[in-house]
Amino acid sequence: MIKFAHKRLIFNFMPKIKLRPQKISDAKKFYEILNNQNFVYLTSVRPKSVLAEKNWLKGNTKRQKENTEWNYAIIYGEEVVGAIGVKINYHRRYVGEIGYFIDEKYWGKGIASRAVKLMEDVCFKKLKLMRIEILMQPANIASEKVAIKNGYRKEGRMRKALKEKDGKMKDCYSYAKVL
Repeated sequence: MIKFAHKRLIFNFMPKIKLRPQKISDAKKFYEILNNQNFVYLTSVRPKSVLAEKNWLKGNTKRQKENTEWNYAIIYGEEVVGAIGVKINYHRRYVGEIGYFIDEKYWGKGIASRAVKLMEDVCFKKLKLMRIEILMQPANIASEKVAIKNGYRKEGRMRKALKEKDGKMKDCYSYAKVL
């Protein structure tokens, strides 16, 4: 981000964030981002190979047709820097849970916050959801800041609500925004 100050005004010049449907060609980038060892809160979504990630991405069309998940690549400038999506609650089709990840090189730039804002438009306007949730582990301060920055309200701590690949259960905070 470049900042120019002039008489107490600050102008921020940042490349625009946009969302686009995920492509099979995103698999290598997503694999690299998700397998970064510094992602201590996303261990349950680490693909085992680029091929495994391609196979998962191939299922996006089916998930959209079934209206169970809508997944997008996050584009910063001209580069894919992460992904964001919403899972629709099976029993309460008016509720969705947003999840996202950003390449470590782009952490702290406000990209996740702006991507969540764009995803809200998809959720509320296109998908006609009435409630959006963001769940995060209590130690994930960055995700908590994203939720707060976007006006989500903390609803509480859910004990043993997230399951890791190793079978361990983790607590999470629940944040929500309603239409």
